[in-house]
Amino acid sequence: MTDWRKSSYSGDGDNCVEVGHGVGIRDSKAPATHITLSSEAWAAFLEVVRSR
Repeated sequence: MTDWRKSSYSGDGDNCVEVGHGVGIRDSKAPATHITLSSEAWAAFLEVVRSR
């Protein structure tokens, strides 16, 4: 995973969560580590977030 991006809502700050194509997430303050997620887990997460 090399293409990390953060939400446009994060602005220029470094206190955010970034999403990587592949699929994974990481804390912008600790970019050397990340959590790898399956496509199914990511889809389930997005479904919950969108439903709220």
